[in-house]
Amino acid sequence: LRADIVPAVVAPGTEVLVGGQSAFSVDFLEQTGTYTPIVFLFVLGLSFVLLTVAFRSIVIPAKAIVMNLLSVGAAYGLVVAFFQAGVGPGWVKSIAASLGFRQVEVIEAFIPLFMFSVLFGLSMDYHVFLLSRIKERFDVTRDNAESVAYGLRNTGSLITGAALIMLGVFGGFAAGRLAPLQQMGFGLGVAVLLDATIVRTVVVPASMKLLGSRNWYFPSWLEWIPKVSIEGVSHDEVIPEATPEPVSV
Repeated sequence: LRADIVPAVVAPGTEVLVGGQSAFSVDFLEQTGTYTPIVFLFVLGLSFVLLTVAFRSIVIPAKAIVMNLLSVGAAYGLVVAFFQAGVGPGWVKSIAASLGFRQVEVIEAFIPLFMFSVLFGLSMDYHVFLLSRIKERFDVTRDNAESVAYGLRNTGSLITGAALIMLGVFGGFAAGRLAPLQQMGFGLGVAVLLDATIVRTVVVPASMKLLGSRNWYFPSWLEWIPKVSIEGVSHDEVIPEATPEPVSV
């Protein structure tokens, strides 16, 4: 239409624009496809840099990104299996029908990008909770296994509670009648549930236990990066003990 028909019926140099839902959908898909890789690379790169500075390790950031991508990837697969017509086993479609999920020919174009942005933020939030406690203990004891157990013990209930709150919020979207909201709510809710129950409480601690001291590998040529304390107080600082004042009786 734009390349052949319009030039044949109008004068040269005339600008003709096509409107309507079809034109909007085409332009939206084009813009989404253009910027999705850019957003992915920006989020992953910025996360790696910030975690490297915060934890002074290049293994921790790389592993954190991989773990977060596991949750996002699982959510993508489940959304397709539950909502896209003709994809997924029959028992999955039966569950989707019982939950009132609408079957569609294609998943909404904005869903993958939206889910990635929200889930990566939530997953990284839970990950920092856990890693902060682990590093806090490791800096004191230098015992990796004990530090992992300490971190999991002190953040397990916090991560689970936060995940349950978000699960309730996302469940409200999934209970709606609009297919895009159902896809968004279901995908986010399932990803948060998997992240809090499997990835964050099983896979992450197990991988840190197996890697041992290699978790904290930091190349010497990166020593110029300033030390930043997540808690706001450096472990190198010595806080003087308060001198008790005499009390007269």
